Amino acid sequence: DPDTIWVAAQGSPWAPTSERGIYKTTDGGKNWSRTLFVDETTGAIDLTVDANNPRILYAAMWDTDREPWFIRSGGPGSGIWKSVDGGETWSKTGKGLPDQMGKVGVIASPAQSDLVWAIVEAKEKGGLYKSTDGGENWSHVNGDRRLHARSWYYMHIFADPQDASTIYVLNAPFMKSIDGGKSFTQISVPHGDTHDLWINPENPEIMVNANDGGGTVSLDGAKSWSSIYNQPTTQIYRLNVDNAFDYKLYGGQQDNSTVAIVSRAADGSIGNEDFHSAGGCESGFVAFDPDNPRYTYAGCYLGQIDEFDHKTNTVRDIRAYPETSFGIAPSERKYRFNWNAPIVVSAHDPSVIYHGGNKVMKSTDRGTSWSEVSPDLTRNTPETQGPMGGPITNEVSENYNTLTYIAESQHEAGTIWTGSDDGLVHVTRDGGQKWDNVTPRSIGEALINAIEVSPHDPAKAYVVVTRYKSNDHTPMIFMTSNYGRRWQQIAGGIPDGDFVRVVREDPVRAGLLYAGSETGMYVSFDGGNAWQPLQTNLPHVPVTDIKIKDRDLVISTQGRGFWILDDISPLRQMSSEVDDGGSTLFTPETAYRVSTSGGRNGGPTSPNPPSGAVLYYSLTDIPENGIKLEILDSEGTVIRALKSDKKTDGKGGGSGSAYSLPHKAGLNRAVWDLRTDALKPIKGLWTVAGGADSKIDGYTIGAGSYKARLTVGDNVSEVDLTVAWDPRIEVSEVAASEQADMVQRSYAMLNELQKSVMALRSAKQQASIAMEAHSDVEAVNAAGKAAVKAIEDWEAGLINTSREFFQDVLNWPDKLHSDLQFLAGGLDDAIPPITAGYKARFNDVSAVFRDAMAARDAVVNGEISAFNQAFSAASLSVIAVPEISE
Repeated sequence: DPDTIWVAAQGSPWAPTSERGIYKTTDGGKNWSRTLFVDETTGAIDLTVDANNPRILYAAMWDTDREPWFIRSGGPGSGIWKSVDGGETWSKTGKGLPDQMGKVGVIASPAQSDLVWAIVEAKEKGGLYKSTDGGENWSHVNGDRRLHARSWYYMHIFADPQDASTIYVLNAPFMKSIDGGKSFTQISVPHGDTHDLWINPENPEIMVNANDGGGTVSLDGAKSWSSIYNQPTTQIYRLNVDNAFDYKLYGGQQDNSTVAIVSRAADGSIGNEDFHSAGGCESGFVAFDPDNPRYTYAGCYLGQIDEFDHKTNTVRDIRAYPETSFGIAPSERKYRFNWNAPIVVSAHDPSVIYHGGNKVMKSTDRGTSWSEVSPDLTRNTPETQGPMGGPITNEVSENYNTLTYIAESQHEAGTIWTGSDDGLVHVTRDGGQKWDNVTPRSIGEALINAIEVSPHDPAKAYVVVTRYKSNDHTPMIFMTSNYGRRWQQIAGGIPDGDFVRVVREDPVRAGLLYAGSETGMYVSFDGGNAWQPLQTNLPHVPVTDIKIKDRDLVISTQGRGFWILDDISPLRQMSSEVDDGGSTLFTPETAYRVSTSGGRNGGPTSPNPPSGAVLYYSLTDIPENGIKLEILDSEGTVIRALKSDKKTDGKGGGSGSAYSLPHKAGLNRAVWDLRTDALKPIKGLWTVAGGADSKIDGYTIGAGSYKARLTVGDNVSEVDLTVAWDPRIEVSEVAASEQADMVQRSYAMLNELQKSVMALRSAKQQASIAMEAHSDVEAVNAAGKAAVKAIEDWEAGLINTSREFFQDVLNWPDKLHSDLQFLAGGLDDAIPPITAGYKARFNDVSAVFRDAMAARDAVVNGEISAFNQAFSAASLSVIAVPEISE
């Protein structure tokens, strides 16, 4: 019955609530009823249906709660419950199970009725349990610690659907038993921290494992697995970017290494080969001198911090105080570091590194030595610094009363802000000699997740507060304009429950704010008075950090990796007049001539940013007659005209010469590839440029000043557009001018040759028709045959009409038409200065072209002229040769 569904709801881990237990629907989810509730701290953590009798279900209930400093796992509510009426009523079972239990996993064997397995967290005799009488009586089978370590995070068990003796226990390792749990073998999987498993009931060799790295598939009973590197599921804690043109994004990814990955790849798209680790580990900030990121400083839990040298690929441990930290209460440590401890390299002096524990640590010698530049900037409450887990299992990797954020003022050296996980905000304006507590009132013991110093005002700062660890999901953004003496809440308009994690202010437009929340992105154009979604194609996913890199908005997410909004220029120009003007063309950012080379051999990739000029325009309505976007050179000549296509329903699309302008109501984006209009193709001719009948793309224009002109009905608007060479390349003005001249001349030759071929073909067609119509006039036919032969002979020496695909070059070699295509394309792709070889080839091909055009003129003035004279003598209409310049 697919309309009957049961749900095990854990409920909030952060507070006692009544929204937990077992729920059931019999109408496909339209209506639900809760059929099992134990108490406000006990949630349902596992649920299994007896495959042989679906009226029998077993539920694992977990008595737990979390404080920011403590994980309680275990209590009177923990246990196993059974239903024999399809989950309508439940009774607690478990004779033989431990008296004091924590988290439990349970599975009913599909291969044998009344056989039930459980994995149990317990102070004594934890591990694997078995029942052969439907859960009435249990026996302890195996206490191997690998089966039930770090219980709050794992404790899942699965049974083979056809073999009653085969079971799987998922913990940090993937464990398998084929003898009813007496012994277990650790199975190799692509990634550890295993949490879920689906086994095909018809063929148990097929299974899917979910782990902290992703999802993996086995087709041979867990002997081999598919990759985790084909899924964009990375969870990034913090984000940083360097100042290169093809800048890299850096961050720590949960349960994996840190990541450094390019924003633009040389071969056209971003793949696995374009990223590498940068020291540290899963939970860390990554910091560096953005102008020279040779050394990256990356963190990890419990105060670990590395210096990674990208030149030598070597790593140095530079902890302020190395100590064995696992299992030690925070109160016994010299420093307390957050799981996600902040690291900052000073913008004023890149030799200065800050690392936040409970105090701010400073190094000026690449981490060789550290000094304390602050007192304890947390609440430092001893009662929150004991063991982090209990009463059964301790937790070892997190601390409380720690700093969670450090922000250095880009305006003033020595002005530093800090935020803690227990709700304190401090600022120093003298490099740490004096710190002021400037915490906004009434936020309580909250987590200060991010601090942003305004790029426009040294006294203004934004503080993002989260209280989800108190089960409070209220969005909270506080703004100060006087170094924290007074604060204003500016999160109004962000939906209640969608708590904010980070805020940044645009460095170009003051008051333009970007907020990353638990479900996505928001933007404010008025300093936080009003907010609206900025979601577009971004999945609804937690946004953990934001950077503005020149024209790009760059974010990290919790579960979908890095994302880049490639060009935010329209946001910087948005105003109330945009919606009232019918159409608005926004001034574009500089368009760069960037070349890519090579290609990929398969595998998952991410697209490069758009190549060319990104042109944004806003339309109040969908225009009935479409729109036109023209590019004009410095003399006002139109060099490219893009138009909308009604068939696209306003969405537009395509690329190159076939590009159709999008024209939907609202904001539209067009990308001009910096090329002039395509050359009209020679009908039926196969070319290397694109096959038969394909247009040859126009040439790439040179660097300089241009204009873009948008026409929507009677509304015409123009904006300036600057085109520049790739800033990583040094190109002199003289060399660039020479290249532009040779490109234009080579394309002009190719264009004239193609038009000449089409013009003479037209003359040939007219002559053939005329001869057929006047076959009785001998002089006309004789002259016509001579003209047709002359045209065919001329064309045969210039183009090869026998080719149908690329391999035909083996038997039909290149001629002038192909030579010009090759020459024009090579010069167009060239990075100045033009080589001597290209110059020599240009001169040689130009000479052949001049001879061909002279031969053309000889045909026109000779055989075609003679044909016309014969027609005139016979008092017939002469044929017309189209003007080559048309």
